[in-house]
Amino acid sequence: MTSAEPVIRCRGLSKRFGDLLAVDGLDLQVRRAEVFGFLGPNGSGKSTTIRMLCGLLLPSAGEIEVLGCRIPRDAEALKRRIGYMTQKFSLYEDLSVLENLQFLASVHGLSRAAAGARIEELLERYWLSDRRRQLAGTLSGGQKQRLALAGAVLHKPDLLLLDEPTSAVDPQSRREFWESLFELAEAGTTLLVSTHYMDEAERCTRLGILDAGRLVADGSPRQLLEALPGHPLLIQCAQPRQAQRALQDCQEVLAMAQIGAALRVLVASAEARAAIDQRLRAARIEAQLQDSPGNLEDVFVTVTRQPLQARP
Repeated sequence: MTSAEPVIRCRGLSKRFGDLLAVDGLDLQVRRAEVFGFLGPNGSGKSTTIRMLCGLLLPSAGEIEVLGCRIPRDAEALKRRIGYMTQKFSLYEDLSVLENLQFLASVHGLSRAAAGARIEELLERYWLSDRRRQLAGTLSGGQKQRLALAGAVLHKPDLLLLDEPTSAVDPQSRREFWESLFELAEAGTTLLVSTHYMDEAERCTRLGILDAGRLVADGSPRQLLEALPGHPLLIQCAQPRQAQRALQDCQEVLAMAQIGAALRVLVASAEARAAIDQRLRAARIEAQLQDSPGNLEDVFVTVTRQPLQARP
């Protein structure tokens, strides 16, 4: 498989749970060695999509091809070629670090010699050598995360799927974890990562934003920023909370957030600046308005606020 060929290909992928349509006609392609990020509000279909890609959930409609395997037909054969890491620590807390990795090695059918060498390599790489005899349940959040990653890549998968893997760890552990992910990508592993963190999204080579089970944006972080339809403004004033209340029902405002002593406002267009200024003056709020560079949070807010019928 060349780098230009898709490792993941979905066409019209849907998943229904009773009356709930969790994933709605998803078309998606992920190429080899990409670090593809999934963004989306809670309930947008990220976890459901990942579980279908793993073969853990049967789709209600559509086609899935992962590493040349058709899902669900070839789901069993695919298991040996993918790694899967969930948000919740899923290894055995009453086994040691070493025992967990030995158990996973046996599940993947590694010989004793191959397993021993691979486990030692991973213990060293993920800073767990001095924790090998420690029960997994007594590890810190960052240590558990590194152990889970070691277990997910033990069998050297071609594709690694990670479902919000950094939600329970501190910023330093998150940074170290992402360094490990880039090492895997550099070695040729394809990664699909769902995340809630915008700084993590910026690290991805490509992003897909899901909302209500549909893909509402797809591209590199730079491409998504260049296509941002909204216009960010920074409002400097002595009463940012009062300014926020004054702009609460303004149709031109897409989103607002207080940043320190200032108010950051995303408006529909640059022309809306005059309306914002007029609103603040009417509320007798003295303020300075200045343009602000866009960020991925602006993209996220904009594309997930569009009415469904207006989306592509």
